[in-house]
Amino acid sequence: MTIFVVIFLLVSCVVLIPIAVLFVQIVAAVIALKKPQHTQTVASSIRPSVAVIVPAHNEALGLGNTLRSILPQLQTQDRLVLVADNCTDDTAAVAREYNVIVLERFHQTQRGKGFALDYGMQYLKDAPPDVVMIIDADCEISQHLIEELAVQCVARQRPIQANYQMRFPTPGGIKQQVMEFAWLVKNTVRPMGYQWFGLPCQLMGTGMAFTWADLSNADLANGHLVEDMKLGLDLASVGRAPYFCDRVSVKSYFPTTAQGIATQRLRWEHGHLGLIAQEFPRYLPKAIQQKNGLLFAQLMDLAVPPLALLLMLTLGLWLIALLLAWLSAIALPLLVMTIALCLLGFGILIAWYWFARSIISLNTLLLAPCVLLMKVPLYLKFIVRRQVDWVRSKRDHD
Repeated sequence: MTIFVVIFLLVSCVVLIPIAVLFVQIVAAVIALKKPQHTQTVASSIRPSVAVIVPAHNEALGLGNTLRSILPQLQTQDRLVLVADNCTDDTAAVAREYNVIVLERFHQTQRGKGFALDYGMQYLKDAPPDVVMIIDADCEISQHLIEELAVQCVARQRPIQANYQMRFPTPGGIKQQVMEFAWLVKNTVRPMGYQWFGLPCQLMGTGMAFTWADLSNADLANGHLVEDMKLGLDLASVGRAPYFCDRVSVKSYFPTTAQGIATQRLRWEHGHLGLIAQEFPRYLPKAIQQKNGLLFAQLMDLAVPPLALLLMLTLGLWLIALLLAWLSAIALPLLVMTIALCLLGFGILIAWYWFARSIISLNTLLLAPCVLLMKVPLYLKFIVRRQVDWVRSKRDHD
């Protein structure tokens, strides 16, 4: 075999790994749905004290809904700290109407959610709570979330991540339905599957609970695009891998403006790909050296790229392998990529059938490859001019 064929075969095998991880996660999620494990319910006679940090940047219009969903669940020893970060609207004034602790922060260069969280932690350090929760200013939480996450966090001594659900405010077209489906697979189906094996999840940025000791020792003051996923890896490397709790949820909405969608997608996907490129090679030797199985599993989950990119990459490599087999009669790369394409296709169909039929029809799902063409510029931009600074998504009311 020529050097090109050998290299292409190696690339095909590398691509097969995250596809296999994704397929196993989806199948395990179906098993968990049909035959849920009766995990031991942790109980505590004394509910841990909680401080909820809500980082907010120009969220005045929708902030009230978030605060109204949180406040009834707080007890007398709990606190809600709203960090109005570089706001130019009435976010702080709206928060004060609810008699919560309001911190205002202004800085010309240090912008981003991580800096706001660090500011809130600095405020709490003189009287630290047992548990710190992070809930975004555009989210609403399900009943009993505060108690569930607090008790689980202290009992397990691990970060706890609630089920993070996102939808569009009103039914949309094919692009919106595909986005909702991809989000569901990434943030509900895959964590469910991993949890069935007793494996960790990624931190998702909201609906998260930490012991004070864990979060106070974390490096929060940064403008990383996906600071939540990076934090999850940092904690997993010291034996504090995040635990997925699907019994409670946080809910939010995608932006509906084209600019808002583009900004959000750019931040998430460039941030995720940047983590794969920069942090995966750094943490993998550490996981092997420490014999840290949970960190290794979390890295395998991290290595699964955004669903659209994975499908695009798999289709492209399969076509190249088909051409290679036709020109050279070397079929091994085609066999590997055919296996990869079948696993990915069947995995997507399984996820749709068991979890997403109410979100997207099969006919619409089969048109998803057409949507991929619209995302090519986003991935090309990652190569030529990757976004590295945190930029808030433009809301509909901005």
